[in-house]
Parts: sequence; C-alpha cells; structure tokens
Amino acid sequence: NHGQSLAYAARRHGIRCVIVVPRGNSADKNDAMRAFGAELVEHGRDFDEARVHAAQLAQGERLRFVGPFEPELVAGVGTYALELFRAVGKIDTVYAPIGCGSGICGLISARDALGMSTEIVGVVSAGANAYAQSFVARKLVATASADTFADGMAVRVPVPAALDVIWKGAARIVEVSDGEVEDAIRAYFSDTHQVAEGAGDAPLAALLKEGDQAGRRAAIILTGGNIDRAV
Repeated sequence: NHGQSLAYAARRHGIRCVIVVPRGNSADKNDAMRAFGAELVEHGRDFDEARVHAAQLAQGERLRFVGPFEPELVAGVGTYALELFRAVGKIDTVYAPIGCGSGICGLISARDALGMSTEIVGVVSAGANAYAQSFVARKLVATASADTFADGMAVRVPVPAALDVIWKGAARIVEVSDGEVEDAIRAYFSDTHQVAEGAGDAPLAALLKEGDQAGRRAAIILTGGNIDRAV
C-alpha cells in the first residue's frame, strides 16, 4: 500500500520514485507498483533489510527517503479513523493490524482528538511479534525473523516513535497465527465477498480469537487487498 501510494503520487507530480522491496516479495504487489511508474529494486531477505537499503540508496542518489512512519503518512491514515468514529458513533473496541504502526497510531490519535474512550487493540502475527514483545517489555525488542505469509505485518524491528504512541494508547496487542489469518481470509471471501491480504484479515482473526463480544460493539479494520491469486 505504501509503495503504491508513493508511486501514484510521484507519477501525478512527474518525479522519480524508487521502491525497495525484499526478494521474494508479492508478485502482484510488485506489478502494481511498476504499473504506477515506480522503479523497483529487490534487495534483502525481508522488509527490514529492504528498508535499510532504501535509506542507503536515498542517501547515495540524493533522493528523499520516505519511510513507513512519516508524520504525514500517519496523519493521512488517521483520516479513515476519523471517518469511522464519526460515522459509527460509540465503539467499545477497534482491532487494527500493526506493520510499522501508522494505522494503529492514526486510530489512537483520532480517538484521543475526539475525546473517546474506545480501546484500541493491535494485532500482529505470532511469527512476527516484535511489537507484541515490545509492548509487554516496555522497551524496543527486535526479533531475529519475521516468519509469516501476512507480509504486511512481517516486521522485525519496531519503529520507536510508533511504540511511544502504542505504549500510551493501546489496550493490548493480540498475536494471531497464519492458520487463524487463513480462516479469516476464507470468512471474508465466503461471507462478504471481500478479498483482503493477510494483514488486512488479521483484525478479524483477532476478534474471533478473543471470543464472545456479547454486549460490546467492536470494529475491525480491513485494510489491504493486495493478495496474490495463488495465495
């Protein structure tokens, strides 16, 4: 989503856009970014290695590095949170996936700005749980791997600025397995004919995992439709 949005904006303004993705990245996502005019560079075994290379590439070629937690990005993502809270009214809980944290931090910021008491629950993959470990430890914890097919949540190193917001504003972080995410993918497709990628399905998986919500009003963020046909 981040790569496609940058490529789209760059094309609109007639400027160069270079996107770095890890080797083995989703073929459909790569095709979509190229279709918007991005120069695609494949580097590293995962998102974090690609991110480091992107920063080095930007410095070497005098490009503006646009990371996954720019203030403008968080503010932009936060607009959907404002729409949600204004449209639906009282919500007891919102479940949101955590990649690098822009989505959940946008939700927390919008909730606080509106003076609401809604609890915000983060969702991560059990195989890429750096944010969950950091949330409990109250310090940044990086993991050695991010082993999940939900590539939108496959992050080994949390963003410190995101953690500061999450520590203060999130109620908890739920870990979901790939199997639970797969069940959510099937449920969305069968019940609502929505097609979403792994990270987008994770909030539904967390809601189902936490069980009975009788008497409570919950919202789940379905974000990201970039799932390969084979998956």
